[in-house]
Amino acid sequence: MTVVGAAIAVVGVLSSCSSKEASTAPPSFAKPPASASPEGARGVAPPHPPGEGPGPLRDSPTGSGRASSGVADGRLPDGVEPFDDRYPALTRLDPALLGALREAARAAGRDHVTIHVNSGWRSSAYQRRLLDEADSTYGGGDDAARWVAGVGTSPHVSGDAVDVGGAGATTWLSEHGAAYGLCQVYANEPWHYELRPHASSRGCPAMYLDPTHDPRMQQ
Repeated sequence: MTVVGAAIAVVGVLSSCSSKEASTAPPSFAKPPASASPEGARGVAPPHPPGEGPGPLRDSPTGSGRASSGVADGRLPDGVEPFDDRYPALTRLDPALLGALREAARAAGRDHVTIHVNSGWRSSAYQRRLLDEADSTYGGGDDAARWVAGVGTSPHVSGDAVDVGGAGATTWLSEHGAAYGLCQVYANEPWHYELRPHASSRGCPAMYLDPTHDPRMQQ
């Protein structure tokens, strides 16, 4: 065998070995994107009452030194509990309603349920904006009125209603709220509660199908 032939043979052997190693090497897998993992599914906002969808709150709590017009109108960020006195949406509620809500929240906490307040007192301007949004979404008329009351009739504007949220909160209140005088008023709004002082002894009154069936809304 010539020197050139020997060199060609060696190169051929090395190429064959490299091909075998490549064919037997374990395949590599791309790391799945974060959104494909269970962690990526966390942090999804729970449903909100109409017109109160989740989103960044532009304003800070009263006393923070920043602009607070939205907060002053009754806006709330997610996750506010009934004991937070930084927000007019809570501090401008009827004192008896706020006291009952706080008492119920303490009891719910002992059952490992946290009650959040998604909405409480609202200014007339805030209520008018929610109504405008409902008119745009539902086309106005009774379709909008089933979800958002007018400025002159809304119990939120008078500080007599709260919209609650939190895992298990509406279920807990539907079972135990009457003991604290807290009643769901509308069948289509499981988050909307008002104070009915006699409910602790008589039970909650029958619910209206929706706000359009509530005589108070006809004024």
